[in-house]
Formats: sequence, C-alpha cells, structure tokens
Amino acid sequence: MNINRRLFMGTGAAATVALSAPMVRAAGHGKPRVVVVGGGAGGATAARYIAKDSEGAIDVTLIEPTRTYYTCFFSNLYLGGFKEFDDLGHTYGTLASAYGINVVHDWAVGVDRDARTVSLAGGASVPYDKLILSPGIDFVEGSVPGWDISVQNVMPHAFKAGSQTELLKAQVEAMPEGGLFVMIAPPNPYRCPPGPYERVSMIAHTLSKINPSAKILIADPKEKYSKQGLFEAAWQKYYPGMIERLGPDFGGGNVTVDPSAMTVDIDGEVEQAAVVNVIPAMKAGRIAELAGVTDGNWAPINPEDMSSKADPDIYVLGDAAAQGDMPKSGFAANSQAKVCANAVRGALTESRVFPAKYTNTCWSLVSENDGIKVGASYEPAEGKISSIEGFVSQTGEDAAVRQATYEESEGWYAGITADMFG
Repeated sequence: MNINRRLFMGTGAAATVALSAPMVRAAGHGKPRVVVVGGGAGGATAARYIAKDSEGAIDVTLIEPTRTYYTCFFSNLYLGGFKEFDDLGHTYGTLASAYGINVVHDWAVGVDRDARTVSLAGGASVPYDKLILSPGIDFVEGSVPGWDISVQNVMPHAFKAGSQTELLKAQVEAMPEGGLFVMIAPPNPYRCPPGPYERVSMIAHTLSKINPSAKILIADPKEKYSKQGLFEAAWQKYYPGMIERLGPDFGGGNVTVDPSAMTVDIDGEVEQAAVVNVIPAMKAGRIAELAGVTDGNWAPINPEDMSSKADPDIYVLGDAAAQGDMPKSGFAANSQAKVCANAVRGALTESRVFPAKYTNTCWSLVSENDGIKVGASYEPAEGKISSIEGFVSQTGEDAAVRQATYEESEGWYAGITADMFG
C-alpha cells in the first residue's frame, strides 16, 4: 500500500474541507464504484440502498469478514433466554443475488486515499470512487488495567456479537450457586446495544431462574446513564437484592482486573468473581484510523451527508462516527446509512438529494414482556447531528404499555434486519 501523508494527519484542517461534491471520474472507469467496509446496520443498509436505488448504475462492493453477521441488538435477549443464538444470525446471499452487490468476505487492512483503493488481508486491492466505512468499534488499549484482548475468553466483553456472546452466556449458566457476576461498565461514549444495563437485566432474569442466590455487581465510571431510573425501578421490582451498582463516587471508575485469579479490585477492595464481563472504553474500528479519518478515537463527520471531515470521498457511519447527539445504536446506523446512500448516489449520478433527517429508538427488555424505550429525531445543526425532539418511557407505566413496547421492538428487529439484508 502506498501510505500517503494524509494517513497520519490530524483533523486540525477539517473545518476547511467541503462537503462531498459530484465525482468527476477518470476516463475508462465505466460505472462509478462504491466500496463499503463493514456489513452491519450501517454498511449493509448503505450498500443495499445504493445498489437498489441506482438500478445498476453504480458498482457496489461490500467488504465484510464474517459470512454470518450476528446482531449486537437483541443479543442481550439471548443472554436472558428470550432468543436463540440462531435468531441473531444473518447472511449476505440476498444482497449478492437480488441486488448485484459484490460481497467480499475479507478484512480491510488499509486505505490509500490518493490512489482511492482499499487493501485486503488476502492481498487484493479494491478501487473506489466513494468509500463508506462502517467498521463498528474497537477497544481503547489499557482502559481497564489488567485486561486486554488476549484474555477476552477468560473475561469476555461480548460487545461484538457472536462467539463472545455465546461464551458469556455459558459462563453465566455455569456460575456456582451464590456466585458473583461483575460487570465493568464502559465510559461514554459507547456502543449501545448491547446496552450494559439491559444486559444486567437479562442476566439477572436468567440467574433468577437458575441461580437465585447469585449476585451482580456493576463497577461504573459514569455518574449516570440512559434510562437509569427505569432500569433501577425494574431491578427493585423483579430482582430485589441481586444487583448493586458502584458509580464513580464509590470507586466504580478505579478498577483493576486479574484474569488469572478471576478477581476485580474496585478502589482497593478486591472481589472474587465467578464471571467478569469487561466492557472497555471504545473507539472507531481500526480501518477508520488506518484511513486517517479519526481524531484519535472517533471519526468526525459532516452531519449533512455523513462524509468525513478529513476526506470528502469517504463517509463514516454508525458506531465509528463522531455523530453529535445521536447514540451509537443499530437504529442510528441504519438511519445514517439512508442519508449517506442518498448523498452518495446523488454525487455519483446527479440524482436528487434530500435534506438529511435522522431518527433513533433504543428499546430495552427488563423482564418478560416489560420493555422500555428512549428515542429522538435529529437534523444537522451547529456542525453536528442535533436532537430536535425526544421521548422516553416513564416509571410506573401500565403492564399493557410495557408489553406493547416490547412487541414494538420485536417488529422493529424484523424490519431492520430485512432493511439491512434484503
């Protein structure tokens, strides 16, 4: 790969970079080429909408290493016993067969912005006119002392759904009677789902059935978190005496783990645990950093079209983006992908581009048929994606309302996975 100087530049000049403009392609290119890296809620949606709406006018390549994608959203419900593992898995065959997308199962390991190519681990180089990065998250090294990715099979994170999710469930089910489950919660901002506090609810639900004397301890560096009152009311109602949370005032931000001893040191007090779920601080997936479009952690974007502030021919979606007021959720990534797809198609084919509007809802299940939610609508303003109105479930809602909220989430899951994978 020809590594150019922009690979190592910061974003100090980002404010001077214009929004994406129509592409003038070099002679001999033929159809314009869009490469999408990452086949999750952002990348798969963007690839499908560009291919579908361009009706063959744009060549679309989707690069995703896994052949079966397991959704982070609803993975907590698997931990709680409300879903089977296979319910979370989705494949890419329809994107290839019905939409003509070239699906490449490989790792993207480099971006040459001068040559406009993406390098793959297998040795190939894929050219692009527009590049969409939706790589999800990686972890900040050293953010939880004593833990790194090499011990993830001892103290799993389960924040990239798949085998880690299976492992965490197996560990919970194998806990000794009265054992201690410890979660190291992440600082803001973090991917959600799989939300840490829904995860606690679902693990508590499982333990209440198979190991009711077990305890759950949360070490949390944050003073507060989304839907906190709703979660804590549910814990008192359904799992009384099982769950304890230590915020920063009680040492929740001063944590060290010892995987070999299966211990957690919280502000000098050592806890012997049966299971430790370590959720480290997060940053944009590695390929965004290699492309030179991050600020060191996240990728700043122009809110009008999700284009990178470092390069108008690169777009960054979902968890990896520094996206203003929007949370790092699957719903958010799907919403951003549609805005991006419209903008990319317009830039390459001069089709109509509509003003950007974004929406998000985050559902959480706290017990059987008891769902809660928070959400908002967003528009570009003040250089970011800004919230314009929102809503949240209320404590003390009628059981029928909570059941309807849960059923709504089930409908959304069916809808978004169809929207992603066809």
